Amino acid sequence: MSLRNPYGDFEITDPQAMRALAHPVRLAALSWLQKNGPATATQLSEHVGASPSVTSWHLRHLASFGLVADGPPPSGTDRRQRWWSAVAHGFRYDMPDTPEGAVAAGLLRAEMIKQSLGAAQQWLAETEPGLDPEWTRVGGSANTRLVITPAEAEEIETAIEQLLAPYVQRRDSGETPPGAGSVRYLRITLPEATI
Repeated sequence: MSLRNPYGDFEITDPQAMRALAHPVRLAALSWLQKNGPATATQLSEHVGASPSVTSWHLRHLASFGLVADGPPPSGTDRRQRWWSAVAHGFRYDMPDTPEGAVAAGLLRAEMIKQSLGAAQQWLAETEPGLDPEWTRVGGSANTRLVITPAEAEEIETAIEQLLAPYVQRRDSGETPPGAGSVRYLRITLPEATI
């Protein structure tokens, strides 16, 4: 496993793939598949705000970039239906050096932040009220201002990823300890470039 990718995330380098994933329905569909596993376009449609036929079109578009693939249908389901699965539990991208790539990455970043903020609001309204107090206490947020160089920012991100990697990787290992639950960490880094 690479130090730059300790989670085994799908690495997006193609600006066209970044543009494709910047579409709200496509990003929502991929996120849902990454969290919940294989689904049909009809099942996904209610979660992504599009009709089954539109959802199917978006899934085929994601498949053309290798982000999703035909998934095995769960046992006992109709094998005539087309099941989709994410090829990895997460994805990552670096800001490309080309103007076209920078625009594409900017579009993807904007949609990711928008959906992350929506997920946080949904968590506050729907999930937090039903949590046990021990889980409510570990939920939280921080707003910390750092004075760092770009190289130090990369060091911090690498350190965070290395710290989280064993917990991310455990979801597939079958080594989940008693009392463990799913927790979503949303990290947004906003360089201001001035002190």
